[in-house]
Amino acid sequence: MTKQTKLRNSEYYDMQSVFDNLYEQSRNNAVFDNLMAIIKSEENIRLAYRNIKKNQGSNTSGTDNIKISDIEKMSADKYVRIIQNKLAWYKPKSVKRIEIPKPNGKMRPLGIPTVIDRLVQQCILQVLEPICEAKFHERSNGFRPNRSAEHALAQCYRMIQKQNLHFVVDIDIKGFFDNVNHSKLIRQMWTLGIRDKTLLCVIKEMLKAPIVMPNGETVYPDKGTPQGGILSPLLSNIVLNELDWWVASQWEFMPTHTEYQIYSKGEKSNRGNIYRVLRKSELKEMFIVRYADDFKIFCRKRSDANKVFIAVKKWLKERLKLDISEEKSKVVNLKRQYSEFLGFKLKAVLKGNKYVVKSHMSDKAIKSATDKLKDRIEDLQRPKDLLDEKRKLNLYNSTVWGIHNYFQYATHISFDCACIIHDKIRIFAYNRLGNRLVKQGSTNNRYIIEHYGSSKGLRYLNKFPMCPVSFIQTKAPLYKKKEICKYTKEGREKIHQNLIFDITVLLMLMHEKNANRSIEYMDNRLSLWAAQYGRCAVTGKFLWIDKIHCHHKIPLKNGGNDKYHNLVIVHKNVHKLIHATNPDTIQKYLDLVKPTVTMLKKINKLREKASNTAI
Repeated sequence: MTKQTKLRNSEYYDMQSVFDNLYEQSRNNAVFDNLMAIIKSEENIRLAYRNIKKNQGSNTSGTDNIKISDIEKMSADKYVRIIQNKLAWYKPKSVKRIEIPKPNGKMRPLGIPTVIDRLVQQCILQVLEPICEAKFHERSNGFRPNRSAEHALAQCYRMIQKQNLHFVVDIDIKGFFDNVNHSKLIRQMWTLGIRDKTLLCVIKEMLKAPIVMPNGETVYPDKGTPQGGILSPLLSNIVLNELDWWVASQWEFMPTHTEYQIYSKGEKSNRGNIYRVLRKSELKEMFIVRYADDFKIFCRKRSDANKVFIAVKKWLKERLKLDISEEKSKVVNLKRQYSEFLGFKLKAVLKGNKYVVKSHMSDKAIKSATDKLKDRIEDLQRPKDLLDEKRKLNLYNSTVWGIHNYFQYATHISFDCACIIHDKIRIFAYNRLGNRLVKQGSTNNRYIIEHYGSSKGLRYLNKFPMCPVSFIQTKAPLYKKKEICKYTKEGREKIHQNLIFDITVLLMLMHEKNANRSIEYMDNRLSLWAAQYGRCAVTGKFLWIDKIHCHHKIPLKNGGNDKYHNLVIVHKNVHKLIHATNPDTIQKYLDLVKPTVTMLKKINKLREKASNTAI
């Protein structure tokens, strides 16, 4: 069954119809002046916890040293009350600044808000995203649902191969995230129809949160959005959305005196008639492709590209108060030089009587990938034991998969991986792993069998497979289908299958109050009910709301927890039978449940885990 986790989460908390409605209203240019009521709703706040609890950085603490594992122990009511009170008079705590290495050797600054502030940001993100999605440009690809680097590359390939646009304006914004103008951002949100003044004040406070630097110094920012904040990617897209539409207005959507027919097929439209007329004018043909703050503008002529470069530089300075990096920004003739984008380098080469894309991994990407693989091989050199070796080998393999999955859209990826990266690590691997690497072995890993099973380069380390970085074939990047949208019923059908049973009981379960239970317990209970299709794990019978009991396999008093793997949904009489110790009570519930031999085995397994004797 096709499933998207965040869409499923929205179903559990009955928020999908709310988000759909916001998207539809935004498409119709509605004004939103009461968004805080949705943001502060219990369902939205509990959904925020579910959406971020498994995030990679959830257990990274902010300046208050609180982690998500501390939040999960709170009762659901207390957690909701804390977030609502925080939003009522929002004052963010200070942001922790850390630095991580960039591929070019420099350091990238990240701002880590406290967990409570991250949850507040997630609450706001969930409500703002559908509004903004309705307003964003089609060729904005970064940090948006159902969009990726693949789609940005597909758009670039089309510009070069189909539209024959071989001059590209490469502009690098200097310190974009650190230089976003706060006042301009708020005005842009107002223009998009986000006019809830309380919400705008909350976002202003969020942007002005003090930053604690690595040396302990506290800085009070007057511009910028901290990389690392949950809301920052959306805010950055709001800032540059104005650039997308300004570039589009200069050519793509330039009005003409005569109305020309636009050919449409489904949601696809062909504006060729309009472009043919526009080419007779003095207008400069230009198309933007953007991924976050990394963008390219494709032009047909060098003279146009030179003028566009100056115009965009001036526009960024005057409208967005942003400077460009002069040494990194330039106009590139793709017939003569490579242009880098998202870790790839692209060029137009003549094949037959037309130009096609020739693409490689960028030099920085090759160095970064090689260094990562060498680090993984060094880790494998002296494992503590067989289990540690297997864990480290899995980490090496996942690194290879990551390189292949991301860079497979380069036309010459096979050359890059086999003739450059593999050549650099081959001797390195044999020097450190020596005779431990053998050609014979086996695996039951389906992914490895499917993707690397036919490779002669597959090696084994203590019978565990080591995937060859050299074994990769290029794959054509595909456009995102326009009809795919997580905020329309028709768009979701392409990517997600709704729960295939009546969710009435699920929603009743979601609204049920239990002051003694943690937010983690209350959240996992919903997942379990859906996973078990609303049926008892022992009897298999469908459970109505008054019959549902959620049992801890290992009781809390015995060291159990509220995690998903320690819970199971059962009929309330089965639950009584699992915990009963009095013979009369046991007999009473045996008569009520009437378990079969199979059911009794399941009950006894649960009794044994709960430290009770088998029946």
